[in-house]
Amino acid sequence: MKKLIDYSLFQIGDFDFKIIGIIKLIVFIFVVLLFLKIIRKTIYRVDKIDLAKKYSIYSLVRYLIILVSIVAGLQLFGFNLSVLVAGSAALLVGVGLGLQNLFSDFISGILLLLDSSVKVNDVIELNEMVCVVQEINLRTTTVLTRDDKYIILPNTDLTRNQLINWTHSDLASRFEVTVGVDYSSDVKQVMQVLKKAVDSQNHVLKQPSPFVRFTDFGDSSLNFSIIFWSEELFRVENIKSEMRIKIFELFKDNNITIPFPQRVVHINK
Repeated sequence: MKKLIDYSLFQIGDFDFKIIGIIKLIVFIFVVLLFLKIIRKTIYRVDKIDLAKKYSIYSLVRYLIILVSIVAGLQLFGFNLSVLVAGSAALLVGVGLGLQNLFSDFISGILLLLDSSVKVNDVIELNEMVCVVQEINLRTTTVLTRDDKYIILPNTDLTRNQLINWTHSDLASRFEVTVGVDYSSDVKQVMQVLKKAVDSQNHVLKQPSPFVRFTDFGDSSLNFSIIFWSEELFRVENIKSEMRIKIFELFKDNNITIPFPQRVVHINK
């Protein structure tokens, strides 16, 4: 048995890879995975931290443990890291210069996980694209758009560019639906109908209370806005659509007209 486990599979210089080395490697990987599982359960068991921050903390701890495990594993199996690093120093400098963008993504990933300016499940708007953050890795972040498309973004896109985080400090955000009515309409009646339309909608918060605003005298219409708050940030366009349908129905019931744009053409004879 001892001869079997001490059997040499191959040899590179002074390094002799034996069957016992494979056994040690399997046991080592198992211990690391078990340790990561224990760490994950411990972090996610804490009730005082929200889910997004738990994800960030665990991700950082996991990457750190993996890095330490790789270094410890190489030394455990006889690799001389000081000789390896010294021999490849020039190569690493050249590779580093060629992979600046990659390293920048890694640093950005660490910053995102540390400062929590963007977290998992946050609804963000980047380059006029509204999406929800699904996963933050060291190099990339995976987001889901309102078209149900997954997009993988380099982390530098989130740290270098200006973005809107709809859920950064509060789950609820303010939204607006606009509509124009004919100049012959009763302004007070229009405002009452619009208030009824917004009050009848699901997923619209009662506090802060939604309200109607007479915004402007348009070229062809009197313009109104419904201001409301909702926690359904990612699918708010569905709420707006339902609200517009309700407004259209109530306008029909109350004989309120949405006018077509009007233009006056003067013909010189």
